[in-house]
Amino acid sequence: MTTKTRAAEIDALLKELYPRAEIALRFESDFQLLVAVILSAQTTDVSVNKVTPVLFDRFPDARALAGADPAEVEEIVHPTGFFRNKTKNIIGAAQRIVAEYDGRVPDTMEDLLTLPGVARKTANIVLYNAFGKAEGIAVDTHVFRLAHRLGYSSEKDANKVERDLMALFPREEWGALTYRLIEHGRAICDAKRPICGQCALADLCPSAFTVNGWREQA
Repeated sequence: MTTKTRAAEIDALLKELYPRAEIALRFESDFQLLVAVILSAQTTDVSVNKVTPVLFDRFPDARALAGADPAEVEEIVHPTGFFRNKTKNIIGAAQRIVAEYDGRVPDTMEDLLTLPGVARKTANIVLYNAFGKAEGIAVDTHVFRLAHRLGYSSEKDANKVERDLMALFPREEWGALTYRLIEHGRAICDAKRPICGQCALADLCPSAFTVNGWREQA
């Protein structure tokens, strides 16, 4: 069985397991989505969802955040960690959006990558969830981990892992694939203690032969 065929079979199982897999961040506009994704770096979606209601009530759009007092924003986003850098990025992104894009979040990869705090992962998430565009696959920590465990990629750089995933899956699956892998990473394929004995993908997963010695015990 080729890696591409195996990947297709795995994804078919993931669709059955997580038919409603979607982004966990809460937002009410394209701009709020962008800010939430920037804030989600190196923290959990749960943590972000706790602070964004306060942040967006005070600064609901790009024009409001562009003129914000950094100290006030830092106090609000502090629980998400790296709060000074994140404050600098979201205010900087808001200012550029107002100055260059008339207050609207741009809808191309090229333009999104000019915004402070935005790399390919963030741009992919915004493009898919705000504009329905699949320009790539968002590789977060869960996707990165599962890409290696499932034998999709051996690369250490997230952009190269994304490239390998894009070669394995059809474009129409790129956006949703991210969330199916994230759900499985959270539910079963934990970073430290994957539950291989309960995994529906075990027969197709090369790592199930060695992780926790599950195969040997079966």
